[in-house]
Amino acid sequence: MPASQADLHAAAALAAAAIPLPATDDVAESPFTGPFANALAAMADALAAHRVVLLGESSHGTAEFYHARAALTAHLIVRHGFRIVAVEADWPDAAAVDRHVRDRPPQPAESPGAAFTRFPVWMWRNLEVARFIRWLRAHNDTQPPAQRTGFFGLDIYSLRASIAAVLAYLEGVDPQAAREARERYACLEPWGRDPARYGRAVLSGTHEDCEDAVIEQLQALLDKRLAYARTGHEDFLDAAQNARLVASAERYYRVMYHGSDDSWNLRDTHMFETLEQLLHSQGPRSRAVVWAHNSHIGDASKTEMGTHQGQLNIGQLCREAYGDAAALVGMSTYDGTVAAATWWDGPMEVKAVRPARSDSYEHLFHLAGHAHCWLDLRGGRSAVLDHARSVLLPQRQERFIGVIYRPETELQSHYARATLPQQFDALLWFDRSRAVPALATAPARGAPEMWPYGL
Repeated sequence: MPASQADLHAAAALAAAAIPLPATDDVAESPFTGPFANALAAMADALAAHRVVLLGESSHGTAEFYHARAALTAHLIVRHGFRIVAVEADWPDAAAVDRHVRDRPPQPAESPGAAFTRFPVWMWRNLEVARFIRWLRAHNDTQPPAQRTGFFGLDIYSLRASIAAVLAYLEGVDPQAAREARERYACLEPWGRDPARYGRAVLSGTHEDCEDAVIEQLQALLDKRLAYARTGHEDFLDAAQNARLVASAERYYRVMYHGSDDSWNLRDTHMFETLEQLLHSQGPRSRAVVWAHNSHIGDASKTEMGTHQGQLNIGQLCREAYGDAAALVGMSTYDGTVAAATWWDGPMEVKAVRPARSDSYEHLFHLAGHAHCWLDLRGGRSAVLDHARSVLLPQRQERFIGVIYRPETELQSHYARATLPQQFDALLWFDRSRAVPALATAPARGAPEMWPYGL
């Protein structure tokens, strides 16, 4: 169907305001070098005044999104002093990587090489992430320990691993407290491999909830923060965050059967509170980059997630807490391929992404004609940018692909209405994109201990 005159007018405004970018540096080993990374330096500089820069993605399986996030993050680290990279991943998995990139010894509960083995494995165990982790380790090796950048997980799904991490920590610093913690966590032990069954059992009345026990354990740990921190501040912070995660996860699995909105809000609130803990731990001048899906990064109150479903997200909470000190950056694409599954826990497939719908924001950016570009959506910077922002203000469909992609039900499964220039402060655009290259799920014989990040 031919584009309407209104859409052509909007596309022309976008074409005039957007800043074109070269193709991604597919062979560049460093996210900080190459024509694409160099071109993104101006965007990084424009974001550098913010305390929190949140970098989204419209799918969890697109190579260009990972590549761009790595390049922007590298610039923010090297040129602007950001010291926290916080990602939509489980805390214990990210903690193993953090110990590698900051050259800290592993915890007893950690198994080298076993990070990121839970579905969806390709989301973090992929070539683009491995390149970034290798670069971050090399960069940190040039810095004194206090100036090294950490890699941290924000998500809520690691109930079993977080319990193990708390117990391992206490065994090392306070064996009696470890015995008491083991008794408190015993309430959750039958459900360690399948926490969703715990929620069903509580809902059906066949098992009492463990809320009091996990909160009591968190408080017991925090009550001894001064004594424990003397044995190692970083190790205590790691244990305390794992204890917080156990408390949040226990509640998450209890409420998940009451409705998806409650569990979504609890999860994103936990991610926001974890980010706050990270910023607080590094002092008032600390600054962070966040990597997560567009559905978490873009302000939910400016989408039908918030207006119709009552959902909030980390982007909205950051805006409410930090105001203009938070920058929300989305990424999107028109078509190409994506790494995704057909169902939860299903195998990864490389799927063709359908051309975007004609009533979507993606369609307007496609009409604008840039293969790769970025657009500043904040108002008051120039007449050209303000005009582009104004033509994007009418609400349109926006595509969201997570770890599951079902093209046959795309409208119902992967689109939601949004107001893009209020949802994000900037958008990175890749007209045609490629599936992220996944790494093997097991190390080759003789691979380094920190496989795949020691590649």
